[in-house]
Amino acid sequence: TTLETGGALSCVPYARARSGLALRGDAWQWWEAAAPRYERSRAPQPGSVLVLMRTSRLPMGHVAVVSRLVSDREIRVDHANWAPGGTGNRGRVARDQAVADVSPGNDWSIVKVWYPPSGALGATPFPAYGFVHPRMVTAGR
Repeated sequence: TTLETGGALSCVPYARARSGLALRGDAWQWWEAAAPRYERSRAPQPGSVLVLMRTSRLPMGHVAVVSRLVSDREIRVDHANWAPGGTGNRGRVARDQAVADVSPGNDWSIVKVWYPPSGALGATPFPAYGFVHPRMVTAGR
């Protein structure tokens, strides 16, 4: 697709195009921006968007589209601009990348993300808001 061949791409436009969520702002802002319009939860579903919080290592946060569920504590995501591993790789799309729930409460509030340069899950745990689902909130819910 154009998204995957058109040069450097950040996670936000990639997730917006893949999920169909009409959200704007930095990645970390998607959680609150979604509240009045889209369903949100701590349960991953294919097509939902994982929203990582803003941290010193992720000053803009990060968003990734869930491609499939592997287990209760592992999913695969498609995302852009993660762990570029050099200036030539910045903005690349990565597909079917592992994300593991490492939270003590098994609630996806802390995750580890596949780190391509090491070929394993990254060592850094990232706080997550949860998942935004591409379903509109309906009255009375």
